[in-house]
Amino acid sequence: MLRLATASLAGTAIEFYDFFVYGTAAALVLGPLFFPTFSPVAGTLAAFGTFGVGFVARPLGSILFGHFGDRRGRRPVLVASLLLTGASTVAVGCVPSYGSIGVAAPVLLLVLRFLQGLGLGGEWGGAVLLTAEHAPAGRRGLWSSFPQIGPAVGFLLATGVMLALSASLTDAQFAQWGWRVPFWVAGALALGGLWLRSSLVESPRFLEIDDHARVPLAEVVREHWRLVLLTAGALSVGYAIFYAVTTWSLAYGTERLGVGRTEMLACIMAAVVVKGSLTPLVALLNDRYGRRPLCLLGCAAAALWMFPMVALLATGAPLLMFLGFLGALLAFVTMFAVLGAYLPELYEPRVRCTGAAVGYNLGGVLGGALTPIVATALAEHGGRVPWGVGAYLTGVALFSLGCFALLPETRPVAVEVAVVEPVAG
Repeated sequence: MLRLATASLAGTAIEFYDFFVYGTAAALVLGPLFFPTFSPVAGTLAAFGTFGVGFVARPLGSILFGHFGDRRGRRPVLVASLLLTGASTVAVGCVPSYGSIGVAAPVLLLVLRFLQGLGLGGEWGGAVLLTAEHAPAGRRGLWSSFPQIGPAVGFLLATGVMLALSASLTDAQFAQWGWRVPFWVAGALALGGLWLRSSLVESPRFLEIDDHARVPLAEVVREHWRLVLLTAGALSVGYAIFYAVTTWSLAYGTERLGVGRTEMLACIMAAVVVKGSLTPLVALLNDRYGRRPLCLLGCAAAALWMFPMVALLATGAPLLMFLGFLGALLAFVTMFAVLGAYLPELYEPRVRCTGAAVGYNLGGVLGGALTPIVATALAEHGGRVPWGVGAYLTGVALFSLGCFALLPETRPVAVEVAVVEPVAG
């Protein structure tokens, strides 16, 4: 289990590295390089628009790869999704800027971002299911949390590389070629991930299925549509929080508050380190107290913290910004550390890869794709403290709280068998 969980963690870390490095570049440099005819705010919005395309592609990727995951197995999905995401990420680092090839530059960027999202849409379902379906029932929450640590590790890798380049290069060097280096690094990481995953074995739960769904998506839509919509709505707050902290706040801090790139990246990274390290602990609580209660607690905490978070961000003081980010990510991890076990348990095995992945990635469209764009627009028309962003995030948290309240509990419960002594006669 440790070898399997570690390989799943490494794979999700690599794929999310690819995804996050684009988000960081979108916040810092892609606007002026690929949309130079726009105003600074419009250029940032356009860059975040290409960022959002990756989220739109993720449900399509979950449908495509989920079909093969339910029909052919979880393991092949992991290899194919990693290849697609890695290749498209390296290609992003090779796209010439608008000044070199004109409008073809943002078009190429859009296409490659779509392919990135397509690959990542298949990654999460395969990695989580392979781990969850190998894990013993009483520790499923713990082992299934390993792939959930992957996004934090991927973000730290992406941000760490960006931070090192930002600190060591001049602004001109970073804009000219420095931002491309993290995209090229993705190629080496993808090769390492493929080597790690080459030794994985197929899920025993998948091998037990006698009657595989002919068209998994059709079955999910017909029999589980309500569950898919509820899970998508429930997960939207987690995406909204994470990308408000890691993507929107980075652009807001550097452009509106005048905080240096290095200081902003350091504050965000420190909060993500704490969040990632607490994931296994929350997963243990999930095995002990249940999936749904922790999700409800995380949503409630998020609803209460969004206004304090934007107020602390608006100070521009590194320590206060870190505390604001940390509170938001603690609410986030209380929900998302649980999902590796919770989502697969909500769906029957024959359509589990498609159902769980589609619900998970639709939540990304609702929360992740829209949040940087909406938050940037709201902050542009507000004062120094972006209260409109706080209100938006609070509203998303309350919406997700209602969706979680309508979902059932799935934690396996040990059944006690009473032994009755035989009675004479």
